[in-house]
Amino acid sequence: MADMLRPVPVDLEPKRKNRWIIEFPVGTEIAEWMVQTASRPKMTTNSVEIPFMNTSTFIAGRSKWETMDIKFIDCIGPSTAQKVMDWVRECIEFATGRMGYATSYKKQVILKMLDPAGQEVEKWTLEGTFITSASFGDLDYNSDDLADISVTVQFDRAILNY
Repeated sequence: MADMLRPVPVDLEPKRKNRWIIEFPVGTEIAEWMVQTASRPKMTTNSVEIPFMNTSTFIAGRSKWETMDIKFIDCIGPSTAQKVMDWVRECIEFATGRMGYATSYKKQVILKMLDPAGQEVEKWTLEGTFITSASFGDLDYNSDDLADISVTVQFDRAILNY
């Protein structure tokens, strides 16, 4: 009979959902501590069907990285809302309707997972990251919750460095 109470080996420390940071480029001035929640990279690969007589065979098609959601604490000073809008304005300036160059608004963002001592154990480099959606949160007179800002970012590549 199988051992139903098999323990996890002590030397295999699991990664924790609460040990991580996201580093934004210096120019954005978005600090790591402003981030409350985030998702990890997710990719999908299309399946291409090759029909032949009564059967089908499948091969991998194009792959793409899905969008990623990040939620920030909205601070008074330095203003998180202002920092997010500064990044958005590098893509589009709503006052004039002018679009920015990709070299300005696409950033490199780093997601790091940490061990109990704060050392990096997983590092994702997100290349060509830009904001595709920003929500400046809800307000409620009956709540004392923190104000937050949610953004969705798209990136060209996610590289798992280790």
